[in-house]
Amino acid sequence: MSAFPSVSRLGVLLVAFAAFAVGAAVPTASARVPAGATPEVPHTAVLDGARLQQTKRRVDRGDRQLRRAVQALTVRADKWLGQGPWTVVDKPRPAPGGDVHDYLSQAPYWWPSKPPTTDNPWGCPYVQRDGERNPEVDTGTDRQDVEKTFDAAYDLSLAWYYTGQRRYAEKAGQVLRTWFLDPATRMNPNLNHAQFIPCKYDGRAIGIIDFSQSFTSVLDALALLDTGAPGWTGKDRAAMARWNSDFLDWLRNSGFGKEEAAATNNHGTFYDMQLAALAYATGDKDLARRTVLNVRSTRIAPQIASDGSQPQELARTRSWHYSTFALVAHTRLAAVGRHVGVNLWAYRGPDGQSLFKAVDYLLPAATGAVAWPHRELGFLRYAADDIVHAAADAGDAGARRAVSLLEEPPGGDLWALRPAAEQLDSIAG
Repeated sequence: MSAFPSVSRLGVLLVAFAAFAVGAAVPTASARVPAGATPEVPHTAVLDGARLQQTKRRVDRGDRQLRRAVQALTVRADKWLGQGPWTVVDKPRPAPGGDVHDYLSQAPYWWPSKPPTTDNPWGCPYVQRDGERNPEVDTGTDRQDVEKTFDAAYDLSLAWYYTGQRRYAEKAGQVLRTWFLDPATRMNPNLNHAQFIPCKYDGRAIGIIDFSQSFTSVLDALALLDTGAPGWTGKDRAAMARWNSDFLDWLRNSGFGKEEAAATNNHGTFYDMQLAALAYATGDKDLARRTVLNVRSTRIAPQIASDGSQPQELARTRSWHYSTFALVAHTRLAAVGRHVGVNLWAYRGPDGQSLFKAVDYLLPAATGAVAWPHRELGFLRYAADDIVHAAADAGDAGARRAVSLLEEPPGGDLWALRPAAEQLDSIAG
């Protein structure tokens, strides 16, 4: 046998090498997806990628049942095209540590107790008013901008995935690169100064919820873009993977991260949801699985009563909001669990506690059959829509019957396009 490949084999090798070189020089995945073709199954952390692909095929075939939802989604995405991008470096003053790249937010329910003076410009000391949002928190910090960044990235990525319109992908990429990647504008991967209280704390562990309540949507947006979005490069993907790995390390090993992990209310549940989703997205499926398995005894059993109520949330001044809010975390954890072989919906606690019971407890008020019997400063019936959808999809007969009776949220019902619970009633409103 000759020590050299035949001419025909050499030609094949040269062609293969050339194809590899072209792919390396142009790292966008868009070249792999012909116009009008269905992208590959996205490696989403919360959403079901295979289900998204099936829905995409239905959209491409002109499915009339999905037409209204797609229209509602593109209306939302279109609004983002003329906004942003946003960055942590443009706040009026940096976080207490002095680094403009550090994220800063202010505790929403803490208020000054004295009129501001030259000697006391903040009006300290601050006092807590549960459920009453201090409008001061929306000025001079990054909280509103990060919410816009997360929402815009999610809406725009979904809009690109379902319509194939390049402008949505390019805008999503710009938003993500500005907040997370560009050296001049990027955020440091920590939350050391989240929900600070003037004259009291430079940051608090519970500020982690600023991210945990919606950052998992960014993980899914990234997975969507990774299926072939124009303008989203291999360099972008690698840089975001590093940012996410660094942030996961901070969540697991920082003092604030450990403190939030130990929380026994919705903060702990949201922490676990963010941890499990980040672990899965960054390739640590064992950590994701362990986290979801642990949720059964550490979150569902102690937080949900045998009748399905959530006593800690019912004690709040916004009991409806927090009851639905906490179940967003629980149901999204169940969605992550699906990827790692854990069925949280099937779990029953020692007193019969379950996610199904927790959703069923809300159904009478969610459908408008009865008034919510607990204290609530601003009842919004549609806040329960997504968690009812989630329970219906998981097999809850009562939730399935309730779906047709739900009040449509502002901007339309997008469940068919992104079947994972979102917080539909913004506390910032």
